[in-house]
Amino acid sequence: MKNDPYYIVKAPLITEESTLQRDTKNQYTFRVDPRANKRQIRDAVEHLFNVKVLRVNTINYQGKVSGRRGRSVPGRRTNWKKAIVTLRQGDAIDLI
Repeated sequence: MKNDPYYIVKAPLITEESTLQRDTKNQYTFRVDPRANKRQIRDAVEHLFNVKVLRVNTINYQGKVSGRRGRSVPGRRTNWKKAIVTLRQGDAIDLI
């Protein structure tokens, strides 16, 4: 895995829950590389957005079985990781 911040942080996750967390707790949610650890995620977010990260929580998701690929082989979505990043008071990330 590369230590480049652009490979670690894949995309922001914009959902109803993440919007509430952003407004009330100053937490932002990102889809990240499954091999990245919390320290790498913190360094990548600080580098990309020029903010100070207080805490990083990560959640690993298993890919769902999704239909069939051919006659008997079940298809499967890829495994992925979500990171919830808490910023210090006064810092913000402009996602939209």
